Amino acid sequence: MQKFSTLFRRYNTWALFVVYCSTSLLFMKLQQDNTHIRMLHGAIEFTAFMAEKLTSYSYLFNMKKENDRMMRVNADLLSRVLILESAAVDKRNRQKILADTTINASGFIIAKVVDRKFSDRENMLLINAGWRNGIKKDMTVLTPAGLVGRVSAVSEHYSKVMPLIHTDFKVCVVSDKSNSMGVLSWSGGREFIAQVEHIPISSSLKLNEEMVTSEISTFAVSGIPVGRVVRIKPDKLFYTVDVRLAVDFSSLTHVLIAPLKPEPEKLEMDSDNAANEQLP
Repeated sequence: MQKFSTLFRRYNTWALFVVYCSTSLLFMKLQQDNTHIRMLHGAIEFTAFMAEKLTSYSYLFNMKKENDRMMRVNADLLSRVLILESAAVDKRNRQKILADTTINASGFIIAKVVDRKFSDRENMLLINAGWRNGIKKDMTVLTPAGLVGRVSAVSEHYSKVMPLIHTDFKVCVVSDKSNSMGVLSWSGGREFIAQVEHIPISSSLKLNEEMVTSEISTFAVSGIPVGRVVRIKPDKLFYTVDVRLAVDFSSLTHVLIAPLKPEPEKLEMDSDNAANEQLP
């Protein structure tokens, strides 16, 4: 081993020269060989493949960012369109009420129905007008088509409305032709049919007569349409009368609120009569 080391140190220059010459001859051989060309082409293809993949990933990443941006823009545009459409619908509905010649709405307050409690017995409406708009409890709520109900509670900006289709609602009505008088109420179930009680069988009431609010009503002005008679069934002393309501509650969007009926003396007399009836 020592002899080999001594020999290598003595002839290391020649050994390196031989190695360099051998390496040069190998590369010269590869330059003329298809293997080198194939390796070179493979390297170029691999480089191109990696560059394409990197470009593709970068494109996908940028596309995701662009899609997210477009989604935000579309959501903003959709929100603006919905707001504009809602405002346009509200404007059309208000103009439709104001343009109706069957009622003078100049002294009335216009409000929008913003919520509704659905029930088969106790429906309730919420409108976007309160005491700041001049709304008071027991004001009459109506549309050009007919009576909707009465205000039952008031806050600063909103009011609750008890509609005809509530089992606690009652109003005095009279027919437009036979002047048959009774009390209209709703017993639940179908929201377009109500009943009129206390019409005696001696009355000349006929089918299709229109029922309107009467002077006897303590809150509603007289003459507001309520509905038309669709069924008359005689009982022992009174008729059982079904009335198809004039207002379509399923499509109700805007209402009118009429001023309170200025009859304090009548209300006082009614309360005195009720008190006297309770005395033994």
